Amino acid sequence: ETREQVLAAIRDTGYRVNTLAQALRQQRTMTLGHMLHCISPNPFFARVALGVEREAHRHGYSVLLYNVEGDTEQERQGVETFLNRRVDGIIFTTAIDPANVQLAISNNVPVVQVERVTSVRTHAVLIDNYVGSTEAVEHLIGLGHRHIAYIGADPDHYRKNGQPTTYRQIEEQRLAGYVDTLTRHGLPIDQRYIALGQYYSLEDGGFAGDGAMFTEQFLRLQTRPTAIFATCDILAAGVLQSLYRHGLSVPEDVSVIGYDNTYAPYLTPPLTTVEQPMLEIGGTAARILIETQAEWNAHAAIENVRWEQRQLTTYLNSRSSTAPPLTAGALTGGS
Repeated sequence: ETREQVLAAIRDTGYRVNTLAQALRQQRTMTLGHMLHCISPNPFFARVALGVEREAHRHGYSVLLYNVEGDTEQERQGVETFLNRRVDGIIFTTAIDPANVQLAISNNVPVVQVERVTSVRTHAVLIDNYVGSTEAVEHLIGLGHRHIAYIGADPDHYRKNGQPTTYRQIEEQRLAGYVDTLTRHGLPIDQRYIALGQYYSLEDGGFAGDGAMFTEQFLRLQTRPTAIFATCDILAAGVLQSLYRHGLSVPEDVSVIGYDNTYAPYLTPPLTTVEQPMLEIGGTAARILIETQAEWNAHAAIENVRWEQRQLTTYLNSRSSTAPPLTAGALTGGS
């Protein structure tokens, strides 16, 4: 009865808990900072951000977002903004410059790095991209494809700012999954079927056109691929556009697989893709920061902190863009 009376009084008076005073008593602001590499054109980052917010709200935390548009200086400004706001932790999806990650750590703010890990030791949430790539190629081989092309980002693009090998392991794992799976099935590695460029470009409205450009190259080969594995849905969209311009049908003439499951459900045909658990990635990153708050506050020295690393996995989402090849061999193309 007392509880009902209190709740009725709260409703009638419009009373609100002073969360700021409550947080100060706990020496926390109940706020997380989330640094996004970009908000567009890749929906991956937005989905991860949604996962962060849902988990944070479930524990009574708010989230501040900072979109850096792939710019190192903006990233530093974002860290300084979060430090001024006294956030309880920072999530980098994904970090650009290790100096900016170190800035947060040096100010005794816990950090989780998502997807890419710089040279600075922090908590991390990683994805097993090798498994995803392997499943995609296994799927195509199981359908009967023997001429499978690969479009991905160049690992050398991420050899900057003194980044360790872990920073480019996404690209290396995806390429290794493709190569190893072909080798395991006794299929040759044809360098003409491997194209490395960019996922997309932030400078030209988001789409670098590499998916379409590389598909044009494949179609000029004497022996065309019967399937194309594009390691980003944006790249796969370019593949579909190129095939459409040449009057080729998907999957009747060429099967196509993407990666991420961002644009895949909305393309024509709906795209078979390697699905990343984007909401789970964000939720896991937020949960690590929230669960380790007490431990972090108890440590006087950063070097004593127990850094946690969690690895999530992908799974293949099969739709209507893949099917057995029309013939046992590849399509006959140009010279």
